[in-house]
Amino acid sequence: MPNTKPADIFGGAPAPEQTEQITLDQVKPGYGGVITAVGGQGALRRRLLDMGLTPKTSVMVRKVAPMGDPIEIFLRSYVLTIRKEEAAKIVLQKIVKA
Repeated sequence: MPNTKPADIFGGAPAPEQTEQITLDQVKPGYGGVITAVGGQGALRRRLLDMGLTPKTSVMVRKVAPMGDPIEIFLRSYVLTIRKEEAAKIVLQKIVKA
């Protein structure tokens, strides 16, 4: 990623070399990674897992609404739109530009 600062990619969050993990709501459009953990409890967690947001799945953020909510992501050959608060429960690793 030539001439790209970590703050540009992660919206001010530390670069992966420093933390190694970041939540999906902090990733800018055009970047993605591999899901390492899905948080939440009960029905919310079950719904996220049922939609295909499972560990070891590659995801890419396609779009973010002007006010930051919702977030459109691409995974498993389909597009999914989720709320920012739900995206905050999904932990990614290996953030790369798609």
